[in-house]
Amino acid sequence: MPNHLSILGIIHTAISILALLAAILALFNDGKIDPKRTWGKSYILLTIITCVTAFPIMKTGHPTAGHYVGALILVLLPIGIYAKQLRIFGKLADYVQVVVLSTTIFFSCIPAIVETLTRVPISHPVADGPNAPIIQTGLNILVVLFLAGVAYQILKLRAKRKSNKTSEGSVTSG
Repeated sequence: MPNHLSILGIIHTAISILALLAAILALFNDGKIDPKRTWGKSYILLTIITCVTAFPIMKTGHPTAGHYVGALILVLLPIGIYAKQLRIFGKLADYVQVVVLSTTIFFSCIPAIVETLTRVPISHPVADGPNAPIIQTGLNILVVLFLAGVAYQILKLRAKRKSNKTSEGSVTSG
């Protein structure tokens, strides 16, 4: 059957699920993917392994859009990890980090949605291809969740910056 996964496919899928769980835990615990915190580090490491294990998997015999998404994630991760150290971003570094690392989650979810819906259940998958209406709906929902999540993180970061400026600017009388 074309839906069966290879051993590498099973390993890749398991690691990718763990990466997404680490991302969810990082978002809930820290409000963002923080490369210095445990869940952020776990997400980053597992995502790198997920991308690398995806490259040899070619059910069509040649690279697919999923391979290019994996390569893009591997380019974005160091930018997100080191955004605060890169002078080019200046005062926007915190925002760049949030947007870039959130984008890696978003990109990871695209093949997750497509592959899951075109493979499960094995006997009769929900979707017959990436253009199926249910996949397009899933991807549209993903875009809304991504935009809402990034907006929330940016607003939270902005509020934190304002409160830090207020507390730094306050004068104590003595």
